[in-house]
Amino acid sequence: MNELLDILKDLKPGVDFENEKNLIDDRILDSLDVMNLTVELNDEFDIEITPLDILPENFQSIETIYQLITRLQEDN
Repeated sequence: MNELLDILKDLKPGVDFENEKNLIDDRILDSLDVMNLTVELNDEFDIEITPLDILPENFQSIETIYQLITRLQEDN
């Protein structure tokens, strides 16, 4: 989870990712941010986030992003 937090902080400095629960709904992350994040996550965690995975509910919080990563790692 620390690696994920570092990636998010590099992407959007100053956001309290540990407590924010509405990254998409509150427009903290926009579509470009999600695409950049997807590339970073694919590289860092050796996963493949497909267009089918790019859903708002998968990117609402650090917890939902981490759940996505974990699920994709288990599928490998």
